[in-house]
Amino acid sequence: MSTSTVIRGGLVITASDELHADVLMEDGRIAALAASGTPAAEAFTAERTVDATGKYVIPGGVDAHTHMELPFGGTFASDTFETGTRAAAWGGTTTIVDFAVQSVGHGLREGLDAWHAKAEGNCAIDYAFHMIVSDVNDETLKEMDLLVEEGVTSFKQFMAYPGVFYSDDGQILRAMQRSADNGGLIMMHAENGIAIDVLVEQALARGETDPRFHGEVRKALLEAEATHRAIRLAQVAGAPLYVVHVSATEAVAELARARDQGLNVFGETCPQYLFLSTANLAEPDFEGAKYVCSTPLRPREHQAALWRGLRTNDLQVVSTDHCPFCFTGQKELGRGDFSKIPNGLPGVENRMDLLHQAVLDGHITRRRWIEIACATPARMFGLYPKKGTVAPGADADVVIYDPAAEQVMSADTHHMNVDYSAYEGKRVTGRVETVFSRGVPVVTDREYTGHAGHGVYTPRSTCQYLT
Repeated sequence: MSTSTVIRGGLVITASDELHADVLMEDGRIAALAASGTPAAEAFTAERTVDATGKYVIPGGVDAHTHMELPFGGTFASDTFETGTRAAAWGGTTTIVDFAVQSVGHGLREGLDAWHAKAEGNCAIDYAFHMIVSDVNDETLKEMDLLVEEGVTSFKQFMAYPGVFYSDDGQILRAMQRSADNGGLIMMHAENGIAIDVLVEQALARGETDPRFHGEVRKALLEAEATHRAIRLAQVAGAPLYVVHVSATEAVAELARARDQGLNVFGETCPQYLFLSTANLAEPDFEGAKYVCSTPLRPREHQAALWRGLRTNDLQVVSTDHCPFCFTGQKELGRGDFSKIPNGLPGVENRMDLLHQAVLDGHITRRRWIEIACATPARMFGLYPKKGTVAPGADADVVIYDPAAEQVMSADTHHMNVDYSAYEGKRVTGRVETVFSRGVPVVTDREYTGHAGHGVYTPRSTCQYLT
């Protein structure tokens, strides 16, 4: 395998700059950049030269929210670490941060070890882990300190899913207090799960069983209420807070208010909330089940607030919450009872392309595209500047992107291990052409040249985005 490559003639786009530059990669790292056509660039020598004229040269995407092989609702997410990371590479993402799960009655270490066993030797791209904390007790809190020391520096808690992942306010406060001391970052699924369960029970009793009712019972006000509560608990604890998969106008308002007060509060949204809506949940013949996820899809009018939040930096990151379940045999578990539909959508392969389309549609700039998809997730979760930028010393995770290529998203052509596309038939402009992971071409001119086991586990430092 070549140990040095020079990419010539492309437009290098990072979160801060756009420059026609040549990029020299050596031994897995970016060795140098120089403006194209200058003597410094002409002096670059390498075993391989790639012509990127007319193309973008961008950092590999960092998807900070994926769920490969996640057990949920009596089944498992359909993408393994092998299939999921291969699909990520096809979509221009070169690092994922997945979620290891602590089960109630078990320790954090046991859950983390189980996820290491799932991923090790199977990933096409680099990976790291967050830790889902389902059972807060004295031992859990001690384990949080140990995990931070070894590079697992973020912990997810749930205000939803009573009886599964749910933590009450006292447990949340204790974990936040611990993270305030050890430098960890609490990630919050902010929905009032106790109230939602009441509404689910009432809807089913009325015979409201179709997928669209999943969105109707998980009300935007209950997302906003939980977001507000999480912010105030974090304020009491003196801890930073990252709210995952923000979907509602009212929740964005809570984040904006907290940030205006100078709090270290951050928000993530996902492509499904930017491009899909309750109209998808209401598709006939149980097709709406394909779009069941939590937080749920919202009416289309919520999208303007999400885009505005991304422009004003009240939302900092777009991740996928990639958690695919096949329509046949998995989503179908909820026929006749929407509450039994496994929650999750496929998307790890689509994120970079959808956000490029958002650039063309005028929602965000090119540099903001890279900021929310590459640089900020890397900074938020302690991976920067190793990941998330094209700069000397960074890992040579580089994507050559064709901004003019047109494609139609479809389950017939995607590489995720799921039998439908959430964006079936959607036409977008822009497509990944070649992907380097630590200098190794894993996608070459639209052919997969990677392999399971290339990706390595990547310990993280603490959040680099605090004010």
